[in-house]
Amino acid sequence: MEQPGRTCPQCSQAISLGDTLVSAGGRLSHWSCRHPRALSADERVLLFSYCLNHLVAQCQACARRFHLSQLAADLDGGLRCSQCRRDLTDSVRAHLYGCAMLPAEVRRRAVAARAAARDLVKRSQQLHDNADVLMREAEVALDERRKALRGSLSHG
Repeated sequence: MEQPGRTCPQCSQAISLGDTLVSAGGRLSHWSCRHPRALSADERVLLFSYCLNHLVAQCQACARRFHLSQLAADLDGGLRCSQCRRDLTDSVRAHLYGCAMLPAEVRRRAVAARAAARDLVKRSQQLHDNADVLMREAEVALDERRKALRGSLSHG
């Protein structure tokens, strides 16, 4: 049976590798619980600074490409196709991390920050899994000791 990974302390939804996260008090949580994959504030700054004048997203359903100003923005951080309302956040993010208009150093740092966040989620899930294994081992050991105690009481 698959064990659940880390959950967001604010919304109790699972935290996945593609989610946009913040860390407060040493705890990971979603940037936006209603839209866990929403662009972060840093990603939005980069888009508005470097990508306003060119195409940043493509809707596969409509076969249309969009400038940032043509996308419909949700209050919870999502970016949607203005025609069919499909979520284009991942398309915008893919553009951002590959955009030739970003200075190389800025792009490198943005990619590194995103990778660090993913690594943090992976490590957090590994620690959670390791803690779960240790807890199960402790439960088995406790159960064995209780059985041994009951066995010695019944023979004594």
